[in-house]
Amino acid sequence: MIKLPELLAPGGTLDAFKTAILYGADAIYAGLPGFSMRARAKITVDEVKQGIDFAHAYGKKVYLAFNLFAHDRDYENMSRVSEVLNYLKPDALIISDAGVLMWVKQNHPDIPIHISTQANICSASTVKFWQQAGAVQCVLAREVSHSEFKSIREKCPDIGLEIFVHGAMCMSYSGRCLLSNFITGRPSNRGACAQLCRWKYDVILREVETGIEMSIEEDDRGAYIMNSKDLCLMPRLKEVIESHPDSLKIEGRNRSEYYVGSVTRAYRNALDAYAKDPEHFDPQPFMDDLNVLESRGYTTAFFDGPLPPDAHDYNTTRSSSDWHAAGVITNVDDKNIVFELRNEINQGDEIKFILPNVNEKVSIVMDKIINAKNGEQLPKMSAGQHNSILIPIEKIPQQYKDKFMPLVLAYKHK
Repeated sequence: MIKLPELLAPGGTLDAFKTAILYGADAIYAGLPGFSMRARAKITVDEVKQGIDFAHAYGKKVYLAFNLFAHDRDYENMSRVSEVLNYLKPDALIISDAGVLMWVKQNHPDIPIHISTQANICSASTVKFWQQAGAVQCVLAREVSHSEFKSIREKCPDIGLEIFVHGAMCMSYSGRCLLSNFITGRPSNRGACAQLCRWKYDVILREVETGIEMSIEEDDRGAYIMNSKDLCLMPRLKEVIESHPDSLKIEGRNRSEYYVGSVTRAYRNALDAYAKDPEHFDPQPFMDDLNVLESRGYTTAFFDGPLPPDAHDYNTTRSSSDWHAAGVITNVDDKNIVFELRNEINQGDEIKFILPNVNEKVSIVMDKIINAKNGEQLPKMSAGQHNSILIPIEKIPQQYKDKFMPLVLAYKHK
């Protein structure tokens, strides 16, 4: 039997947490507000607790990111952190700071330790260092190539190795950028990055002796000089699996439940397809699922070594996708599906539902727009304020009816 790596998805909100599990994640990573890269995530401690209980009920794991670089003042709050950890009971902590690791070992020796990508682990020697320090799993830097990973795996056979397979890329070294801190005062290591690498910049040539300034010529699209495309290793997933990582990580701490569920579903289905027939595995159908998502375009980044020429988009940060989220199912009864909108729905629109544990999508044409609050029939309905419509259950193909449940997502043409 083929041993697949763990599929690890982000839980930036409670809905994203639950959605990722519904769509096949083996584990979730979330954060401690104020003490991690997920400082701005819209999830409270109590919601994290609900998410952990939900995950454990399904036999899934939850890792809490505690990956700040701690100043002395941060240790003054560690007693409060201890209370939170005792309350949450995570399956592991994701750490990047050696002092924080020492504190965890002294105060919570029963909690397994994972080393964050923030620690920039690029070699077998560094993996062994953290292993000797007490870590059971290391998240390798995105800058590690596939050939380097295979070498690290061979030299470090008895520790968990985790790699990123999908999500945003940082123009700096795995999230260690100081542009945001320096220009806006928002610390990237605390999850508050302003993403200055995505901004449009004007490039000016200054002649020092005369003081003359001249703008570098550019077209009306401007200049996006640090705008990396998003990481996507789906085209190389067979090679990834066969190099034996222990965990495949999806980036997305501030992403919507639509994004988290869609990406998790694509990789879950791809992993399961590989397990059924490794020799004939074709990533293209699952790549098609990812191509409908809004992204900055995709790159395999450092997989083959130095960045390829097409790893950046110098023209725009806008998505090229013609599709976006339609909404999410919030309730199902014998007669109707209650569908909460994420974008405007018009009469005649086609909605495509993405179902858990199913490769096919189910399309429904909205010949009627029925307001779920009062049954009024409308020509269209906008999103916001929990606006929802009713979809008659009779419109669902019989073989898929048991797949239509709360948290199931759908998308539509823009």
